[in-house]
Amino acid sequence: MSSTKRFDLKRVELKIYGGIATVNTYLLKTDSGFILIDTGPSSKRSLLEKEIKEAGCKPGNLKLIILTHGDADHTGNAAYLRQEYGGKLALHPDDSVMVQKGDMSHNRKVNPLIKVLFALPFVKLKGKDQFKEDIELKDGFDLSPYDLNAKIIHIPGHSQGSVGVLTVDGDLFCGDLLENTAKPAINSIMDDEDASHSSIEKLKKYNINMVYPGHGNPFPLKDFLDCK
Repeated sequence: MSSTKRFDLKRVELKIYGGIATVNTYLLKTDSGFILIDTGPSSKRSLLEKEIKEAGCKPGNLKLIILTHGDADHTGNAAYLRQEYGGKLALHPDDSVMVQKGDMSHNRKVNPLIKVLFALPFVKLKGKDQFKEDIELKDGFDLSPYDLNAKIIHIPGHSQGSVGVLTVDGDLFCGDLLENTAKPAINSIMDDEDASHSSIEKLKKYNINMVYPGHGNPFPLKDFLDCK
């Protein structure tokens, strides 16, 4: 990760749960095509597709779809986009069964209340949207073959297979480890508190500038660390 490969970034914010919350997807334009980080829920497919098409993303030039974890509000359009646009789906294997079966509680230490939440129809991944990933993401996975000077870092906590995308310039796309809906904070739904704190300690070892969370506005990592 020595030479910098720049990219254009488009954040697409989609409403979820009847409009009471939002989720982010991030479209990165590189020299060889597009990379999408997370896909939003299937209920917002037409809006997501409109936004990425306006940026120039079309069938054939979407090279890679990185899924930061298996939750349906992040993976709901993955199978569709692979079929229609040709992008390969990349996910950590610890969340693989979640998206294959549509069971958001799989491989999680969920409490009874959260288990009920994950069983709701609008939270589960429906049959036609279930999928098997093409690429298994592991810690240190190099993204330079996709013209992105970045790597995958494994940051469990929200789920066992949660990952982030860390660029050489210090941009971190962190999925649901951190959020910024009111202020920069650890995500309010955490499957494994010990793992999440270990992941935060791991972040401190890198030279991270901006954080692009799954929910809420981007923020400097320093703002989160100063709030702790």
